[in-house]
Amino acid sequence: MNGMAIVNCNSQLLILGRLRKHPKPSKLLYMKLFLHTDGGSRNNPGPSASGIVIKDDTGKILAAFGEYLGIQTNNFAEYSAVISALTKAKELGATEIVLIADSKLVVEQLNRRWKVKHPNIQPLFLKCWNLMQQFKKVTIKHTLRAGNKEADAEVNKILDARR
Repeated sequence: MNGMAIVNCNSQLLILGRLRKHPKPSKLLYMKLFLHTDGGSRNNPGPSASGIVIKDDTGKILAAFGEYLGIQTNNFAEYSAVISALTKAKELGATEIVLIADSKLVVEQLNRRWKVKHPNIQPLFLKCWNLMQQFKKVTIKHTLRAGNKEADAEVNKILDARR
């Protein structure tokens, strides 16, 4: 009786018919990722880069990368890192993210506690805001530089290579 369900109810034998096998989901329905971001500009404004490290909820690094941004400000670099991290998290299938950054400005603005006044930053903020809407839950946390060493190392690796 392969695939049949047999149930014994009050000494009566019932055959319920074939059991359907449910297919395994091809994608996870829930994935929480931790996005560590940093941006740096030498001589602000100056040569700039973003650094991103993405981890799963066990601490395993899923992605570590950065990008040279040209001559920019540190705030431009910080926001660019967040945009890259959010984009990659979506590609990886995240449903929930915890964004961890050492930029007080970025954290406070994305948490809507500080206004976005600078006209060059407003479009970057809006891009981040729109990307964040794609996730079921977003938490944004500030950390000190010491708590963001891996993302900072990505920034420095890129900037040092351009010397």
